Amino acid sequence: MKVNLFDQFMTPKTLGADLLLLTMLLAIMMLFKPTDRLFDAPVPTIVTILATLISKHMLEPINPKAQKWAQFLAGQFLLIATLNLIGMLPYTFAPTTHLSVNMALAMPAWLTTVVIGASYKPTSTLAHLLPENTPILLIPIIILIETISQLMRPLALAIRLTANLIAGHVLMQLISTTMMILTVLTPMTLAPLVFLLLLLLTTLELAVAIIQAYVFTLLLALYLHENT
Repeated sequence: MKVNLFDQFMTPKTLGADLLLLTMLLAIMMLFKPTDRLFDAPVPTIVTILATLISKHMLEPINPKAQKWAQFLAGQFLLIATLNLIGMLPYTFAPTTHLSVNMALAMPAWLTTVVIGASYKPTSTLAHLLPENTPILLIPIIILIETISQLMRPLALAIRLTANLIAGHVLMQLISTTMMILTVLTPMTLAPLVFLLLLLLTTLELAVAIIQAYVFTLLLALYLHENT
């Protein structure tokens, strides 16, 4: 029986029920507990510390006006990181492996930076489309190229996130399939080595899920820096 490698990016269902929502609810139920204090449970404290550290690293290279968007950037990072990590749970997939989801995350955020730039410093924003000392004959071409470059930013953000996650998950499926075959053919020789490789790749994918969320948010922070 042939298996489509990209079937893993479809929403799994059992008896007509969507398992993605169930997985997310179970994760929340296991991680959080009822309490009368906001940061009494360990996970909210970890999330708060993580958001603070990420915000600090992202806000260092940008100007004070852009730093006002710290809560938005921290929330964006935590949202994308959570969506990426959901794909590591059984019977589910990462929503961010779909280009449409990533475009829905990238387009409004990028458009917000453009609107902010047009509102706060329109002259400087338009000046980015034309470098200094550009020959007169090249001015229309340079403006067209820079405009296309600006419009491609949200697409680049979405494709980068999608491609990295899909590549990692497909590679994990290929290696896990190979391990299952080798477990039957050579259970004592090659199978343990492939299993070790799968464990290392899983650890790498966990890191990639966080790194890609950080890169996505950092680029948005730099776009804010340009437009504030």
